[in-house]
Amino acid sequence: MKQVAATTLVAGIAASDANAQDAAKGEPVPWYHRTYRWGQTNITEIDPPRYDIAWWREYWKRTAVQGVIINAGGIVAYYPTKFPLQYRASGLGDRDTYGDLAKAAHEDGLAVLARMDSNRAHEPMYRSHSDWFAVDGNGRPYRAGELYVTCINGPYYREYLPDVLREIIERSHPQGITDNSWSGLDRGSICYCINCTKSFKEYSGHDLPRTHDWNDAVYRKWIQWSYACRTSLWEFNNSVTKAAGGKDCLWLGMNSGSISGQSRSFRDFKAICERTPIVMLDHQSRSDAGGFQDNAITGKLIHGILGNDKLIPESMPMYQMGRPTFRLSAKPAAEARMWMVAGFAGGIQPWWHHISAYHEDRRAYQTAAPVMTWHQKNEKYLVDRTPVASVGVVWSQQSTDWFGRDNADTLVDQPFRGFTQALIRGRIPFIPVHLDHIQREAQKLSTLVLPNIGAMSDQQADTIRRFVQQGGSLIATGQTSLFDEWGDPRPDFTLADVLGVSGGKGRQNTASRTRGASDSRQTYLRLTPELRAKFDGPHIPGEPPAIGQRHPILAGFDETDILPFGGTLEPLTVASGATVLCTFIPAFPAFPPEEAYMRTPRTDIPGLVVNRFGKGQSIYFAADIDRRFALDNLPDHGDLLANAARFAAGDSLPVHISGRGLLDCELYEQSGRLILHIVNLTSAGTWRAPVEELIPVGPLKVKVRPPHGIAPKSARALVSEEDKPITIKDGWAHFEVASVLDHEVLIIEA
Repeated sequence: MKQVAATTLVAGIAASDANAQDAAKGEPVPWYHRTYRWGQTNITEIDPPRYDIAWWREYWKRTAVQGVIINAGGIVAYYPTKFPLQYRASGLGDRDTYGDLAKAAHEDGLAVLARMDSNRAHEPMYRSHSDWFAVDGNGRPYRAGELYVTCINGPYYREYLPDVLREIIERSHPQGITDNSWSGLDRGSICYCINCTKSFKEYSGHDLPRTHDWNDAVYRKWIQWSYACRTSLWEFNNSVTKAAGGKDCLWLGMNSGSISGQSRSFRDFKAICERTPIVMLDHQSRSDAGGFQDNAITGKLIHGILGNDKLIPESMPMYQMGRPTFRLSAKPAAEARMWMVAGFAGGIQPWWHHISAYHEDRRAYQTAAPVMTWHQKNEKYLVDRTPVASVGVVWSQQSTDWFGRDNADTLVDQPFRGFTQALIRGRIPFIPVHLDHIQREAQKLSTLVLPNIGAMSDQQADTIRRFVQQGGSLIATGQTSLFDEWGDPRPDFTLADVLGVSGGKGRQNTASRTRGASDSRQTYLRLTPELRAKFDGPHIPGEPPAIGQRHPILAGFDETDILPFGGTLEPLTVASGATVLCTFIPAFPAFPPEEAYMRTPRTDIPGLVVNRFGKGQSIYFAADIDRRFALDNLPDHGDLLANAARFAAGDSLPVHISGRGLLDCELYEQSGRLILHIVNLTSAGTWRAPVEELIPVGPLKVKVRPPHGIAPKSARALVSEEDKPITIKDGWAHFEVASVLDHEVLIIEA
């Protein structure tokens, strides 16, 4: 009956559902499968009396949104709640700002998500119910400014908030609830409240740990339990909203696009994606290290665990986000636009975000509309599609936790970022692959990249081993497979037979796993064979003769016998059938200049090893060039990593693009067509936000391998709105793109 009542009140949504039929089942398509564009005005406390709803309704239309996110309750209530301890906005008075906005949105046929922020509360609630709040080991409440931090295991989350959710649903019938900060204390704090004490005791048989010690069995249990509590909360909240609002009334906690961020918040991304049909992504801007391309990588990574047919709306601020943050100033349009279109290339849906309902900087209102309306016009090409790539870059939240521990940025994030940046720079399409999904994805891929995946189980290692045995190529770096799934050292690489090296024990203890990674010295790699004798330059007695040819991975380096490295290496034993492509040159002084000469010009410490295993092959970077590239952005490092990927992938790469510029090239397939995104990352602000001017690149020569049985005659460019004539040669579709400003999307079909 509640569901029928809600449907009657929400006529616009019901009409849209009735007209959107699932072709296979003949049932209404739920809102979370068809709401592609979102908007959010994050209301401040002074907004209720000055909220110009009529203007914002027009803005919704202008920006072609299909759903809106409206502040409802939690820390601050924007409706006349019946719960006296739920703090009301200071400017609310007798208004129902949330309710008025929800009604207006429904009248306009928009989906509504009621926004909560539930992890903190005001002092009167703490004084009335101190057992609802998180406390430290001395019994003191955790504070965030003037607010008190609530505990996810107490009655606040399990009894009080469910009543608030029911009240909101019964009053305004939103399509769902989304919560900004839903997962409570992060990993840096342990809650010792009576609820956590009891729950952990029942779970583990132990008292809560008193210190953060990754080697302590009780602390490890606390990590596992903390994850389980958040996953349980996700399921519990959805049971509440579905019971109150119907089977499609979802509770959706917002999630970070950073795996390290998810780990610190105890959010098991894979478990969450297995329990939700949509991810509301709170991943608002780039870092100087990650660049715009980070948004495409994030979208592809989440689709890999959520499904390519699902949606990932992402909060995209129209205000200046960064260092520092200016909530009320407009972000430069070029910066905001590039973040949005980079997200499109990764399968992310747009969601403009303003803080406050009134702005003196009116420039912020001009940025979203052109991008949103372009998305509306071309939406069928931007959703429900399958990535086309033969290279998979493996990631693991388990390794982030148990190998990365308190140094995940150094040990996990940097290697992943460095290798993926090298692939983007080399215009090599790739997909992120979860460590547990290798067997599922193996048939699509020719190459797996393991960027310092230190922690893995025997079963996970066996899956990788089978992939190579059956003919796949493996690229592994650093300390990959040196630790078990708990981050405990193994006697040797568990993939030693695949990699063709052994003896990594010296890199396993807690100190060495981070010390070697964080060192930055003047060290080098010596390439073999040495060829400098045949090139222009001074020659000296004893200079080695230039004999032999180098491996294809070293292509482009003929005129140098050394490459800068910057890290440190330990001795390894190389299998008899493996080939060492470069060796380590230890550090020597850089200052004063008179001292800058090699003390030990040669060692037998391997930096890069190629090995045959079964029907496949492995490429092992003992030298963590991926991390160094993330840190130093040296072209030699990027070229070496890209060379390795090209050699490993062979002729399986599905697209080649030549021409100047830094480009992110993403290829997708829908039935009978290919969709190629080209995002132009070339600008004066690529590595230092914000971008204020876009620099066009081109012409670009493109060749794409079309789907089997498809012989396209032209490619349709969705941004420039031009048809590009195609020439078919040797099974490839060849065409040219004259110019790309911010991005171009090309549809290749018969």
